Amino acid sequence: MKRPPIRILDLKGSPEEIGHQHGTTYADEIKIYTRERIHLASGQFWAGQEINESEILEIAESCLPAHEKHSPELYAEMCAMAEGAGITPAEAVIVGGFTDFVDTVRNTFGGTYPSEVIEDDCTAFIVPDSKANGQGLYGQTWDMHDTATDHVVLMRIQPENGSPSALIFSTVGCLGQIGMNSHGVCVGINNLVTTDGCPGVMWPSVVRAALTTSSADEALNEILTADLAGAHSFLIFDSTGNGHMVEAMPTTRPYKTLEQEPLVHTNHVLWDQAKHVEALRDLNIKANSEHRLSRATELLAKENLSIEDLIEVTRDPEAICRTSKDPYHIESSGAAIMCPQTLDFWAVWGVPNLNEYVHVPFHE
Repeated sequence: MKRPPIRILDLKGSPEEIGHQHGTTYADEIKIYTRERIHLASGQFWAGQEINESEILEIAESCLPAHEKHSPELYAEMCAMAEGAGITPAEAVIVGGFTDFVDTVRNTFGGTYPSEVIEDDCTAFIVPDSKANGQGLYGQTWDMHDTATDHVVLMRIQPENGSPSALIFSTVGCLGQIGMNSHGVCVGINNLVTTDGCPGVMWPSVVRAALTTSSADEALNEILTADLAGAHSFLIFDSTGNGHMVEAMPTTRPYKTLEQEPLVHTNHVLWDQAKHVEALRDLNIKANSEHRLSRATELLAKENLSIEDLIEVTRDPEAICRTSKDPYHIESSGAAIMCPQTLDFWAVWGVPNLNEYVHVPFHE
């Protein structure tokens, strides 16, 4: 589907003011998206079984103390967003942190883990300075159930509390998914599927906390110390050329530091330390993730990579740029490319090879 240029939401002030502006601006849309995600989190395809919605909301309530402890500021922003949108804080946990939340749901209800769980989302990569004309790059697609594409937004946040400004690719009702701050710290993700999900902090809060730091090493510490609810790989890169890739599960967090070759991640675990908690995957879904990893590695295996090259990687029709198909209906809902040395940020709304990237500055 052809989409318009990515919409930009400017947010300024205290955490409460930022959250309130977010919630009131997209109140109707957030309520629709919330109901959709509660429905998905209650069903077979994502939760692995049919679950009563009241039980789903109880699990979300149990995650709120961890969010408040992790970052009182981000918790205040989330609650203010919820109030502005007319949803509860528990519902905000679900609409924002859906893929971690369903990890928590599955482990809470136990039983045999269903191989038909459909999570298979995103292709992400860090290109070191040495492979990008001295100015390293971060890029990724954001893949999700196709109904999420309608809700993509680019948030331009200017906090008043001394935290750096940030450009954040997200969806309405979510604190943030992929971003770069004014110090040149970039943070992105891939979804992983784990058996050790538990009540805890959802990944968007961890992304936003990492984007308050001034270096990749500080951002890494935010990820290694967070009380995680579910599993994601986090990719971190900064303006000095330092970077890390973490397979972050609630009970284990192996990571690798960027060296001379690009780091690439999709949606399956690469390292033995995390494999013992990775959930069983449908063979077709696992093969898709492996193909995307191989294809991205192949496309990035050259010298002097440019922004245009990375944009073309996200548009690759063979594997990386995904369109919705039966039975899973996963698509590339958008993508982002960042250069931390220059603070340049490009984003696209919708399937990348059908839509145009927009360059987004830090100020209007």
